[in-house]
Amino acid sequence: MDAMQAQQGNGGTSPRQSSCIVNGPIIVGAGPSGLAVAATLRRHSVPFTILERSDGIADLWTNRTYGRLRLHLPKVFCELPHVRFPPEFPTYPSKREFLRYLHSYTAHFSISPLFGRTVTRARFDEATSMWRVTAAADGGEVTEYVSKWLVVASGENAEAVVPRVKGRERFAGEVLHSSEYKSGERFKGKRVLVVGCGNSGMEMCLDLCEHGAIPFMSVRSGVHVLPREMLGSSTFGIAMKLLRWLPVKLVDRFLLIVARMILGDTEKYGLKRPKLGPLEIKEVTGKSPVLDVGAWSFIKSGDIKVVAEVESLGCNGARFVDGNEMALDAVIFATGYRSNVPSWLQDDGFFTEDGKPKARCPSNWRGPNGLYCVGFSGRGLLGAGAEALRAAADIAGSWPGGTLVPPAARLMALFTAVADSYCMYMGEREGAEVLHLHAPPAVSSACSWPGGTLVPPAARLMALFTAVADSYCMYMGEREGKRRLYARFIGTPYNVKVAK
Repeated sequence: MDAMQAQQGNGGTSPRQSSCIVNGPIIVGAGPSGLAVAATLRRHSVPFTILERSDGIADLWTNRTYGRLRLHLPKVFCELPHVRFPPEFPTYPSKREFLRYLHSYTAHFSISPLFGRTVTRARFDEATSMWRVTAAADGGEVTEYVSKWLVVASGENAEAVVPRVKGRERFAGEVLHSSEYKSGERFKGKRVLVVGCGNSGMEMCLDLCEHGAIPFMSVRSGVHVLPREMLGSSTFGIAMKLLRWLPVKLVDRFLLIVARMILGDTEKYGLKRPKLGPLEIKEVTGKSPVLDVGAWSFIKSGDIKVVAEVESLGCNGARFVDGNEMALDAVIFATGYRSNVPSWLQDDGFFTEDGKPKARCPSNWRGPNGLYCVGFSGRGLLGAGAEALRAAADIAGSWPGGTLVPPAARLMALFTAVADSYCMYMGEREGAEVLHLHAPPAVSSACSWPGGTLVPPAARLMALFTAVADSYCMYMGEREGKRRLYARFIGTPYNVKVAK
């Protein structure tokens, strides 16, 4: 980056201010989303600058999560682009293992964020067609970074959400948010109310129970509890496979039938199921189902007691909306997080007041004027990785010298012609995830039934993508009013080992 100007405050009373032009895009956030964008840009040979408010990468995972946390989904669904988890890692890596993976990922791609930089403002300058991003350093210095591109990767979990509860100031016990909770060890023998019944709330109740505390879980609305695994596989993996062929409602019905067989009737223990199914409610509201990691057995045994929504707090306890009262020693709000993007980004309405893109998937990763957002789809690490590939490839396409190489150009032309005629899905072949293509029977008379073999063009495409699936970024786009599949070359796959 090249310094443009520097302004010294009068008499040393004002913060030092400077401005600089950034060579490449500005990425806000050094969590998994920001790192994934940076790694992919590195593979495109596009420089970048990451602004991170904390003193290290993955602040949420490092400083605002509890000790026993593990990935709730199998590791295959949580890998960042270009690097797999080490084979010796368990199916559900621990917090410590995941952080080890992220640090190795950062080191391999030589990613060096600017830490201690809190972004306070970002606006698009129409006169220069550049983004101007103001960030305050921990030492008081204020810098305006100027770039053609801005990637918002600060995520949906930037700020803790703590609801306003009547009488909270009168409560004599300890009150904290789940971001401050580390272990149930210091709550041994204490009566602890956990407000919220999502994945974090359920797991903290389990942790409290295992450390000898007496946990109560306050539930305000319906929640879907599913076993983490069913029929010998991960519930999430089964759902993803079924969704390739079946509608969401039918997959939801299957999941709930199997869940009832394994868990029993959750409503009997105070956990009423919503009217919408677990996948449909995720799609409509963004609310994820709870994947049980052991708390359910303690709920059934009565060691974790489910209680109603909190009406108010008193000096020594809580009153609930059903009229019951309870003495408590501590209250933990497992009420989630929210995006802080609206507090600093001026984007002409691309983001909602809640800090989420107004556009829905799969087109919510790109805004106007070189604005991109990664990690806001509500699809976790899997979605963030896909968005990072798209954003980085799009930026590389407009970077000097970063135009599409001929192989990718040919693939784009190919897919423009056949995207509407082929069914595409990810599958495993010889231990690797590859893109498969099928021509539906209605498309070609050559696709006879029974047999259903691939028609020759699709067979050739399958062979092609078996060889290059890791080297191309695929994304849906619009051309002449029709949705088309595009492919962009992103280089030869890395073979990376994670340091032990």
